[in-house]
This record gives sequence, structure tokens and C-alpha cells, in this order.
Amino acid sequence: MAEPSNDDFFHNMTAFTRFEGVTDSANYKPLPDDWLIAIADIVSSTEAIAAGRYKSVNMAGASVISAVLNAVDKGDYPFVFGGDGALVAIPQSGETRVRQALAAVRTWVMEELQLDLRTALVPMSAIRKEGLDVMVARFSPSEYVSYAMFFGGGTSWAERQMKAGKFIIEAAEPEARPDLTGLSCRWNPIKAHNGEIVSIIAVPTDGADITRFQTLVTDIIAITREQSRDSHPVPVEGPTPALIFEGADLEARALVSPARRWRQKFLIGVQIGLMNVIDKLGLRMGTFDAKIYRSDLAANSDFRKFDDGLKMTIDVDAQRLARIEGRLRQAEAEGVCRYGLHRQESALMTCFVPTPLMRDHMHFIDGASGGYAMAAMALRGKHPAELAAGE
Repeated sequence: MAEPSNDDFFHNMTAFTRFEGVTDSANYKPLPDDWLIAIADIVSSTEAIAAGRYKSVNMAGASVISAVLNAVDKGDYPFVFGGDGALVAIPQSGETRVRQALAAVRTWVMEELQLDLRTALVPMSAIRKEGLDVMVARFSPSEYVSYAMFFGGGTSWAERQMKAGKFIIEAAEPEARPDLTGLSCRWNPIKAHNGEIVSIIAVPTDGADITRFQTLVTDIIAITREQSRDSHPVPVEGPTPALIFEGADLEARALVSPARRWRQKFLIGVQIGLMNVIDKLGLRMGTFDAKIYRSDLAANSDFRKFDDGLKMTIDVDAQRLARIEGRLRQAEAEGVCRYGLHRQESALMTCFVPTPLMRDHMHFIDGASGGYAMAAMALRGKHPAELAAGE
């Protein structure tokens, strides 16, 4: 039997702290029967990426998480960022508010970012009726944040249903705005320091022995662990704040009306400049310490995840990358997995920061020239039917 439904399901889960735990089925529990999956993605995201709109695509994906979590009072609910989309599992008690948030964020993305965001709300009852499940684990990369890991096939099925036009949440009326408080995009692209930034997606082949797929994941993680800090793309001291205004413009669009936008961009620029000064001089401003904040950025980042498959954006040297790709090719040839991989020079960080004075700020990592979206396209490119239906 499924565990009794309650809003504290995820909050009450015991977290694991070593990423290898994603392969341990004992860490996972089934979502309650009456929960729902809020899911979204950008239509034709690869075209937007080809036009150089990486920040906008990532901002749109992260806006879904921000809008949904703000709608349910920043509750502790499982979510995953996918670069050009996202999903959040929510309890039945939040359904009405989340429907409204998804409709509003779809309108905001269309009007402010000129992107077409698909949104859907899929009940767990529909997923389990298909003989699938959504199993959730809680991974804590630091003592301040936790990220959800998903397996069971249910989230992938929910995404396919959304792309087929089912369970869709239509856009709200023009000028409707979600609550995107805390959403920011203030960081410069993060250059590779080990070799290349590589975004990888590996999913089990239909009917594959899940034990063999878990062994593959363990092998890939083991190779990344050989690199400093597990191939983390963010320097231990954190990234540098952006000195360009694209991120400030995106953040201002998320937070204020057009009439107040120039003032908001000016304030963001002042905050970025002030943080740089405080950081360089080793000063503090009240309880805010820039060095601690930047180091938490690295510790709290979601550069590795599991969502019906392994997804990671890592910084690796050529020798280890060759070994990773060789292992993936072998597993694909043996019918264990399908994979896509995309190389780039730098990574991007988009953030959800409830308040910079607390240490539970969350940071979403993707490759800076397409990342997960391009890796997914490479995966689908090996399977023409999926490529046709992919976006």
C-alpha cells in the first residue's frame, strides 16, 4: 500500500548525502496517491538555444519551480530542474493554487521571454493506472538544502502526456503574473577549469535490467569522483556576480511591472556592485557575509540529479570524459541505456533565493550553450520517432 497522503511527505523523508545513493532503492518512497505532478517545458527550446537565448530558456525553466513553490507558501515539496523545463510534485491541498500559478507563469514566459511554455498538472492516479509509479528520494548536497530524485517511469510518462496535449494547463489572461519572488539570474557563465563542461543524460532502455542500469550509473559517478570535487562545475569559492545586464533584465522582468523595470535593474546593478566590493574587501553587511554566500552557492548547486535517468552537468578533463563516453557507448550497445551528451565551454547558474540572509538558497546548473536540452536532442536523434515527438 502507498504511504498515507500528507503535505509533509517529502519533508519527513530521511535524506542521503552521498550521490551514489541515487541507485539505492531503499532511499525511495512512492508519492502519495492523491498528489499531482506539475510539469512544464519550452516548445522548440533548441531553436531558442540556437539563437543564443540560453539564459532566457533556463530562466523560464526555473520560473516554473519558483511560481509553484511560492504558490504553496515555499513548502518543502520535491522538484527537479531540467534546463528547458521543470517538474514539482505537490499535494492535493495545493492543486487550485498551483493551477493558477502554472497558467500565470505560462503567460509570463510568453509575454516577457517570448517563449512558448507548455504546462500540465498530472494526477498520480493517472500515472498508477498505467502501471507506473513516481518514487522519490531526498538528496542533501549540503546541510542547508535538499533536492528530489525521481524514478519509476511516472515522470517520463507525465512529460509524454503533456507533449501529446493531455492534462494541459492553458495560459492565463494577458498580463497575468505569477509570484516569482526569489528568482534571479545574476551570475556570469562559469568557465570550465578541468577541461570541458559536459551535460549528460542517460536513461534506461525500455525493458532493460534496472540492476545493470544502476551499475552503469555507479560507474559514471565513480569516474566523476576522480576529478576534484566530484567534477563540480562551480568553483568552491562560488562564481562571480554578473557585470552584464542580461541577467538583471530577466530578473527585473520576473519581479516588477514594466513601469518599474529600469529602477529595479538599477537596484540589481547596485546590489551586484556592492556585493563585489564587500567580497573583495572581506567585509560583512549586518549578518550577510559575501564569502559564505558564494561558497554556499557551490555547495547548494544541483549539478547532479536523477529523474527517471541520470542527468549531470560536470567539469571534466579529456581523459575522464573519454572513459565516461566509452562506458555509455558500451551500455547503449548492450541495450542497457540510451544517452545524449553535449559539450560546452561554460555552465550557467539560475537561482531561487527566498532570502540571501538565510543559507537555504537553491541554485540550478545547466550548460551555457544548450546543456540538457541539447543532450536530450542528441539522445532523441538516435531514435527518429522520439525526435519527431520530442518538442
